[in-house]
Amino acid sequence: MSQLVVGISDMKVSRTPGDVLVTYALGSCIAVILWDPVLRAGGMIHYMLPLSKTSPEKAELTPAMFADTGVPMLFRMMYAMGCKKEDLVVKVAGGGQLYDDSGAFQIGHRNYVVLRKIFWKNDILITAEDVGGPVSRTVRLSVDTGEVVIRSKGEEVTL
Repeated sequence: MSQLVVGISDMKVSRTPGDVLVTYALGSCIAVILWDPVLRAGGMIHYMLPLSKTSPEKAELTPAMFADTGVPMLFRMMYAMGCKKEDLVVKVAGGGQLYDDSGAFQIGHRNYVVLRKIFWKNDILITAEDVGGPVSRTVRLSVDTGEVVIRSKGEEVTL
């Protein structure tokens, strides 16, 4: 078994049996998890911000930092491995509000709203999600089975 760590502003895909994609410390960031049960392929992105127009230079260097540049790229990477859109199982985690007690910035909420708009425009349905709230999450995807496990506050749930 090989563990592939998806860092902040990062994405990874795999078709290797036994691989587990994992991302840590999802606060206001969001992880989009894709799994193809036909090819047994998986992908994950951990993006920080909703829109690349806030920093086109950073988006050019690190497209996975932003929902609007990173999420389409993740889908393209899955398609490049032979996955088909209609086969993909889509799960989402994160978008919390950890250090913004006043609700002034609402980065997590904005990250989620932009993601929903991207999915709506592209006719993509979310199969399961664990979003919002004042919690940090760790997310694991088993490439073999498509099982997504989220650990938060010492407890694990399967999406």
